[in-house]
Formats: sequence, structure tokens, C-alpha cells
Amino acid sequence: MTPKPTFPVPPEDYVGLDQEQAERLARDHGWSVVRSLPPGSIITMEYLESRINFEVTEGTVTRCWLG
Repeated sequence: MTPKPTFPVPPEDYVGLDQEQAERLARDHGWSVVRSLPPGSIITMEYLESRINFEVTEGTVTRCWLG
């Protein structure tokens, strides 16, 4: 099982960042699964402690949630 990452950057602080910058920052802080999705994507509902999700519009993170 992958250890749960630490949270030096709260999820809401990723909003407004460039997609590449947000993904790099998340991986640097221990997120092993970084998922970037366009708005309205159909996604599975399983919860993974080691995953951070970004909703990305025109290259910018507009929403971020864990699991």
C-alpha cells in the first residue's frame, strides 16, 4: 500500500496554477497518483488515499480534490 502523502500544500492552493506546475508540485510533495481531467469528465468513484485530482480548463487548474 502506498503511504498517504503529507499536505504542505493544501488542495485549494493548486487552483489557479498551470497544469504542469501543479502536477510537478503534487509529485514533489508525495502524491503517487496525479490525475488531471477536463471539466465534466466521467470518473470512477473509488477512493485512493495517494491520489490528487485536478480539473483543468485551458491549461489551468480550476478545481482540486483528494482521493
